[in-house]
Amino acid sequence: MATAQANTAKPGIIESHDRPARVKPELLAPAGDRTCLLAAVENGADAVYFGLARHNARMRAHNFDGADLPEVMAMLHRRGVRGYVTLNTLVFTAELPDLESAVREAAAAGVDALIVQDLGLVSLIRSIAPELEIHGSTQMSITSAEGVELAKELGCTRVILARELSLDEIGRIRLEAELPVEVFVHGALCVAYSGQCLTSEALGGRSANRGECAQACRMPYQIICDGRPVDLENIQYLLSPQDLAAYDLVPRLIELGVSSLKIEGRLKTPEYVANITRHYRAAIDAAWAGHPVEFTPRDVREMELSFSRGFSHGFLDGNNHKVLVRGDYAKKRGIDLGVVESVTGSGVRLTVEAPLKPGDGLVFDADESTGLVEQGGRIYEVIPLAGSRPAPPFEAGHTGRLELRFGREAIDPRGIAPGQRVWKTDDPELTRRLRRTFEGPPSRRLDLDIEVIAIAGEPLRITGRSPGGRRVEVRSDEPLVRALRRPADEDLFREQLGRLGGTTYQLGRLEATIAGEPMVPMSLLNHLRRELVERLDEAASTPAPRSIATGPVLPSMLAPIAAARAEDREDHPLPELSVLCRRTDQIEAAAGQGITTILADYQEIKRYADAVAAARRGGATIYLATPRIEKPGEANLFKYLAGRGADGLLVRNAGGMHFCTSQGIPFLADFSLNAANPLTVDRLRRRGALRVTASYDLNIDQLFDLLGAVPSSWVEVVIHQRIPMFHMEFCTYCAFLSPGTDKTNCGRPCDKHTVKLRDRVGAEHPLTADVGCRNTLFNATPQTAAEFLPRLISKGARHLRIEFLDEDGPSVERIIGLYRDVLEGRRDAKKLWRDLKATGQYGVTRGPLTVL
Repeated sequence: MATAQANTAKPGIIESHDRPARVKPELLAPAGDRTCLLAAVENGADAVYFGLARHNARMRAHNFDGADLPEVMAMLHRRGVRGYVTLNTLVFTAELPDLESAVREAAAAGVDALIVQDLGLVSLIRSIAPELEIHGSTQMSITSAEGVELAKELGCTRVILARELSLDEIGRIRLEAELPVEVFVHGALCVAYSGQCLTSEALGGRSANRGECAQACRMPYQIICDGRPVDLENIQYLLSPQDLAAYDLVPRLIELGVSSLKIEGRLKTPEYVANITRHYRAAIDAAWAGHPVEFTPRDVREMELSFSRGFSHGFLDGNNHKVLVRGDYAKKRGIDLGVVESVTGSGVRLTVEAPLKPGDGLVFDADESTGLVEQGGRIYEVIPLAGSRPAPPFEAGHTGRLELRFGREAIDPRGIAPGQRVWKTDDPELTRRLRRTFEGPPSRRLDLDIEVIAIAGEPLRITGRSPGGRRVEVRSDEPLVRALRRPADEDLFREQLGRLGGTTYQLGRLEATIAGEPMVPMSLLNHLRRELVERLDEAASTPAPRSIATGPVLPSMLAPIAAARAEDREDHPLPELSVLCRRTDQIEAAAGQGITTILADYQEIKRYADAVAAARRGGATIYLATPRIEKPGEANLFKYLAGRGADGLLVRNAGGMHFCTSQGIPFLADFSLNAANPLTVDRLRRRGALRVTASYDLNIDQLFDLLGAVPSSWVEVVIHQRIPMFHMEFCTYCAFLSPGTDKTNCGRPCDKHTVKLRDRVGAEHPLTADVGCRNTLFNATPQTAAEFLPRLISKGARHLRIEFLDEDGPSVERIIGLYRDVLEGRRDAKKLWRDLKATGQYGVTRGPLTVL
């Protein structure tokens, strides 16, 4: 039995000097379609989140049509549930007018909050509907108090923290930041930081920042260490985490003051939503009441059957890189039944702890070493053997030693071998039981508190209050008369007003004020009860009044940016070319080629002094790159970087921006801040950025749109690089090349070995670790904008960047020279494409700059 003891403090809001306010957290469930919405409501969700047909991070979900949004919100509010709409993708310049329309639709429909990734979109929403709640998406990569404060400054009212944070780190953020926080407690885990994954974009032109993740992390990879494959036996899914399941951590999350506990799964089935929601409803209610959170083995098995790649606490316990990824499978599995003991002529024998019965679905793992392929099917017959036993109470089937037989052509026993792992993947009885929770009439009831004032000589007044705070009063047309025989009493009111069958209400508290021995006919009470319910439903269905700008706001927001562009007098005969280097020999080569702006991004930050010295010898300005992620306790790193004598920082996270702004340090905003439209660029500029790197999610036409909307001096375009695909808290070095579990005991294999991950098509992608031991997997193939250079220049691009990874000095010189030849008119841009393809070990791809 999984048990966690709740804090025994009396329920309510508690405040102290060393602990954040304790509140009963909201249970937030996913809804990919209308049926999932009902499943969440009926099984206890306090709020649901769902996407529209456009601009959301789960484009493969069925999603909702904006036209039915008012009706969806009315239904949710009648049931006492809040509804949040996801607009959690990056927004391109040409999409801003459509986003303004979408925000207006959501605000008018009574949507309770918008979940947003794009910084510019937050500003747009605030201008359209100042009172509409905005929740900063986990796609914002918020990992520190500084990130929370940035979200607050922009106008967010809640933030959804990155899934890579531990409980201790969440606690530190809650102590240092003011906004309510939301935390994922169940569902799939991305191996990369949300908002920082460019793998689908780099490999297939499908951006995760646009809701089109191709699940590259679930593919097989092989470690190539110092040029040689590493034999990991059956471990090949190196980047596929197990699923998050934190039901037993609910009491601790309540103690930390977390405001909302979130279930992942907008691509999952209604049965999954029903199953997981009802279990977390029970956990929250138990913990809030001061009771232990106790999940039986059956509870856990039921959750595993709805969807599971194996359960873990993810990062909530801190980093343990041996636990997060199993590596032997990446798909849904369910309940681990163990391994096959023997194979008979008509079936298989095994010993199981989970009950099995005819109709249950099984899958037998593949085993490449023996040539066994994966097989799956349903059990036709269960034959108890010696050592078997009936299933526990309230469960069907048998456990213990069993022989399982299958229908014709379901599973071929000749393809099964002893030692092969078996999983229970489906239970039709459980599926039927879960469907009954949301396919019938509404079963979830709201407590309706009623106050009655019955005074002879005055009209009867009945006031109802719903849990959502709505208050409705109804009264009789005529005054009550004095009773001759049986005056009204509280029992009469309780019985008649409690007849709420067929509604979504049940009687909560009843307060009755009775004077003058009034007579109250039951027919009158029935009439007023029905009127009360109708008016409460009507009030719930009517969106609360909120301010919405009467005319378009986008033109007035863009006008100052356009004016700045018109006044921009930066006029160079050629664009300025900057270079990002990761080694000192690269800096020396770049400076030798006349590059005057160097960006340094070193794995070993103690060598930044060498980087600055090399830049100074070459007469170049140098900016030092911050890590992409800053967690609690890591802010001192910015002070260290600022003390190395560079000209400024290349900032990649909110903490770095906060530090540079507060200390007056010049900085450039890098790609990881996801600037894809002029509003975001303007927001980052107003935060102090000298220039803003254009998002890597832009194709060439979208990049042209951005360049045409902002001053040329504001934006820097990367024209040559290897895309940083996965950026991960998970350390592949520690997980598979070290006996340790985290950076305190791993022995730092990242300092000793050159590692690449070979994908299923044979491409070998370089893997690096930064100062925080976070891994980045770079694309094997460099990306170039070579053929677009003339058009980029004609569109106003004035700051171009080349990025190097592991190239040697002569390669750096050659590549810079090739690009400079094109910029100075000595080489044809399309010929440069061919020349670059010849110089690279893996060739060069156009990458996301190609119009797809």
